[in-house]
Amino acid sequence: MGTRFLLLFLLACLVLISTASSEQNGDGTVRIGLKKRKLDRANRLASQLVLKNRGGSSWSYKDYFRMKDANSDIVPLKNYLDAQYYGDITIGTPPQKFTAIFDTGSSNLWIPSTKCYLSIACYFHSKYKASQSTTYKKNGLYNMIDKGLVKEPVFSFWLNRNPQDPEGGQIVFGGMDPKHFKGEHTYVPVTHKGYWQFDMGDLNIAGKPTGYCAQGCSAIADSGTSLLTGPSTVITMINHAIGAVGVASQECKIVVDQYGKTMLNSLLGQADPRKVCSQIGLCGFDGSHSVSMGIKSVVEDGPSDLLNEAMCSACEMAAVWMQSELTQNETQERILTYAAELCDHIPMPNQQSAVNCERVSSMPIVTFTIGGKSFDLSPQDYIFKIGDGVETQCTSGFTAMDIPPPRGPLWILGDIFMGTYHTVFDYGKARVGFAKAA
Repeated sequence: MGTRFLLLFLLACLVLISTASSEQNGDGTVRIGLKKRKLDRANRLASQLVLKNRGGSSWSYKDYFRMKDANSDIVPLKNYLDAQYYGDITIGTPPQKFTAIFDTGSSNLWIPSTKCYLSIACYFHSKYKASQSTTYKKNGLYNMIDKGLVKEPVFSFWLNRNPQDPEGGQIVFGGMDPKHFKGEHTYVPVTHKGYWQFDMGDLNIAGKPTGYCAQGCSAIADSGTSLLTGPSTVITMINHAIGAVGVASQECKIVVDQYGKTMLNSLLGQADPRKVCSQIGLCGFDGSHSVSMGIKSVVEDGPSDLLNEAMCSACEMAAVWMQSELTQNETQERILTYAAELCDHIPMPNQQSAVNCERVSSMPIVTFTIGGKSFDLSPQDYIFKIGDGVETQCTSGFTAMDIPPPRGPLWILGDIFMGTYHTVFDYGKARVGFAKAA
């Protein structure tokens, strides 16, 4: 669980729960102060060095996980950049082995269960089989509610984004603190209980709709994620708007150069953007969304064609970009130029992009639509500044992660969003609420 966003730890502040500062009040709530840990520049430089020595590739579990000696009572720990320590543990009778992070910042031991079907992490980790343990006892997941320690089945987060303030924030079990938000909360129903997942509308950049979520997208509010994660198609549009460094995609440029006019004509003819790429033969279509021809060939013909897969992905993104510009009544020439420019701003998956610190004040407002209301993020909200003076470095808080249908596309609204908007998790009514943080 902790390894999902390991590198993000090196690039942003960590919010830790301090059980020592918990406070039970007479109003039926339990409040726990949150602390912030500032960025360690040495760790950030170390992470860059590791990636450079690996040729720029991402960190892999395989490079660091080792099995401990079965005859030893000592659990060896592996150290990753002084950020996390992990080793092997066993649970149950007979013992079931897991690789765990020994995290003193958490009071819980989290392991995936065989009943975990909808979490991505569960597909890449061993699962605990309760039925195979003779000593298994069901734990009380909702003990605070069952024991009457809280008045309401609700908890809320206030994350202090002021780097100069020693107070990191607060989590309140059983309610919310009115000092930490302004106005009323906008509530949306939980649509999937695997996460605190809900439906959201379209995303605007500088007031212009991207169109990607015009028919709706899913999102989750995740306090365990430092950044804000979304589909590559939209993150590329944001990158372009804020001048973020991206990766030039040759496949994307080929698609725009060779097929751009044909795609544009199809869109002008009211073609469904989801079907444009299948109509020109770069993707298949399964009735609801595009399917890579490369993936299709794995099933039918044997070896996959990675180039076809990259071309299909590039075409899908370009179709959204073109449709977005068409809704703004841009000229065909401008639309093709815009799509070609975006080909140079495609983000690396799960990695932050550098931006020019001198341009932060002129960067656009990015707006999320939730519950029919607009939630703005200013550049001061979504840009991380590291260091001072001439050594200041700036990075975008937006990262790309593509989750295909039917589970995706999915947005993960992490601390960047929750720091700007006080967040209420209402277990009793199965809903999530947001209000401007105070």
